[in-house]
Amino acid sequence: MLASPSPDERWAAARRLAGAPEHAALLGAALAREKDQRVREAIFTALAHIGTPETVEIVLPYIRNPDAALRTEALDALCAMPNAVLPQMPALLSDADSDIRLLTCEIARQLPGGAATALLCDLLENEKEANVCAAAVEVLAEVGEPAALPVLARCAERFADISFLAFAIQIAAARIGRGAPDAERA
Repeated sequence: MLASPSPDERWAAARRLAGAPEHAALLGAALAREKDQRVREAIFTALAHIGTPETVEIVLPYIRNPDAALRTEALDALCAMPNAVLPQMPALLSDADSDIRLLTCEIARQLPGGAATALLCDLLENEKEANVCAAAVEVLAEVGEPAALPVLARCAERFADISFLAFAIQIAAARIGRGAPDAERA
């Protein structure tokens, strides 16, 4: 059914395979040839429901795709399976492509606060792109823990001449300092 000429039949087939790990490879093969956005979304959703390291490996290449819609669909799928993508996070956050590092910050938003804080602090310690730092700071403002405060301060020093980033860091530090992320998760 995933190879049917009918998009409706392919969509229905993808939905039926959601959560069936034994069909991950079949879904991956269908995704590689699928042109219909609605069917692609159903396949990405099915892969996210499976949520295994294998499905992460199937989805990851799509965050490098030049098609913005396809990148977004892949990112949404990865965000929906944060535990499965967690082992890949350090490599993604140190990727040579700054766009990949920036997109990966969004995935970190779905992780537990301690894991997100550790990963994003590692990124901020050496990141040279202000926009990537801004993405990490935005996530830390939501889920960051107090361990991020000294890292944020060092980042603010490195990027003192970039006012939007300095402002974002100030806001994030204030939110983390008053414990907002823990209160919101409770």
